[in-house]
Amino acid sequence: MERGASMTTLAVFGAGRIGRVHALNAAALPGVSVRYLVDPIANPGRDDLAARLRAHVAEAEQVFADPSVDGVVIASSTDTHAALMLAASRAGKAIFCEKPVSLDFRTVEEVSAAIAASGVTCMLGFQRRYDPNFSALRDRIASGRAGRLEHVVMHTRDPAPPPIAYVERSGGLFRDQAIHDFDMARYLLGEEIRTVYAVGACLIDPAIGAADDVDTAMVTLTSASGRFVQMVNCRRAPFGYDQRLEALCEREVLYVANRPRSDLVVASAAGFLTSPPENYFIERFADAYRLEMEGFLALLRDGAPPLAGIADGLEAQRLAEAALASTRSGLPVQLGPDWRPDAA
Repeated sequence: MERGASMTTLAVFGAGRIGRVHALNAAALPGVSVRYLVDPIANPGRDDLAARLRAHVAEAEQVFADPSVDGVVIASSTDTHAALMLAASRAGKAIFCEKPVSLDFRTVEEVSAAIAASGVTCMLGFQRRYDPNFSALRDRIASGRAGRLEHVVMHTRDPAPPPIAYVERSGGLFRDQAIHDFDMARYLLGEEIRTVYAVGACLIDPAIGAADDVDTAMVTLTSASGRFVQMVNCRRAPFGYDQRLEALCEREVLYVANRPRSDLVVASAAGFLTSPPENYFIERFADAYRLEMEGFLALLRDGAPPLAGIADGLEAQRLAEAALASTRSGLPVQLGPDWRPDAA
């Protein structure tokens, strides 16, 4: 669709927490209509969202049969992503999909190949690429002012462990949480990762271990040119959502700190009192989610390439699978382009 053309029409799959964010951000964009909301679970939240969007609650088949739908936003449960992406590609609809494509790596490969063959444009939901702070850090590295990037350290800690029911269907800490860090490692370095060494344990909630997952992990990545990334991932941070990054470059060290809920500082003889960080990722990355949906609109209208495509989703998940294999074997994983988790 060319700039200045008629209304861009979208359908949103999923009326849960992240689906609501994407739907409202899309509907707030000029010239965009969210015509359909697809979610099989009838509840007041879904009906309220549909009313705010002035959208029809529909079945998937209705969306894919409607030639006026330009693109789909897939923010439903992970187990639905692959089938919906394939259906969208067959119908010629542009795709925005939350990560991961699937918890099964072979399925991720099959969907990636099918979408590439279809020629349909596809954007993956790695919102940190659109965050203004992470974007500014990457731009400074790319400009050459900081010198060559040598070492990256990332901290990602949730405020509290998720419910066990969520853990059991999430695919685990590496596929669910750390996959954003794996993607950011590739994005900042601008090259592929060749070695993954991960350790993980249950130091917080034994029930997470009983669900065959870990709640605390550390990962070391080595890139193709020998540069390093260290990741700290955890399901608990006593002070709130912890999302920080440090990039050691030849001439500068670049930081992205936690975003406070308020910039107010209260000073007294007892010391300086500052606000805690944003409570969770929805609040922390509110700007990123908004800019991400603007990026999807630019893709639809102008053909602007997304910052994260289907190939990025595949490679981030390959790293997650390698980290999982490393924790189980206790050994580093040598990650060539043909590495598969079933060969570990």
